[in-house]
Amino acid sequence: MQKEFLNNEKTRKNTKMRKYYFWENSWGQFCLVEEQQAIIQLYLPGEKMPAEEGCRPDALLLDGVSQVEEYLRGERREFSVPLAPRGTIFQLQVWQELLSIPYGETRSYQHCAVKLGRPGACRAVGMACNRNPLPLFIPCHRVLAKNGALQGFRAGLDMKIKLLQLEQNQP
Repeated sequence: MQKEFLNNEKTRKNTKMRKYYFWENSWGQFCLVEEQQAIIQLYLPGEKMPAEEGCRPDALLLDGVSQVEEYLRGERREFSVPLAPRGTIFQLQVWQELLSIPYGETRSYQHCAVKLGRPGACRAVGMACNRNPLPLFIPCHRVLAKNGALQGFRAGLDMKIKLLQLEQNQP
């Protein structure tokens, strides 16, 4: 099921309304960021965490955390919280395409570029994956090199491997 991102043009410059919620589990420390009733960013273990002060979670943040936790336990394959990632038009197109990659499967950067009608944009697809503000929700970890090799991941290749193994080990 492909999901559309929320359009939050009105709030792009108003960062005072952001809520940061930090939590830890056996994978490490995470941070979920909400703005205007949508999830705009997820920080994974291995990434530099934001310096902002954490907040008391509201219903949306609690739902987002719960869904991430269920995913990490292998109990969830799709997310249902509202997402509002910020990026260029091309990045948003790439991230939308990534949502079509089924759980437990992978695609190449080239495959994604071709699907977007830009077969020569493999590196640009890779950069859009690298700038994905919502890993897990937008599964950039499912994108590999054409030869199947692992390429970079914001939270490190070890995290990418763990996520791919998690998905491949589920019935």
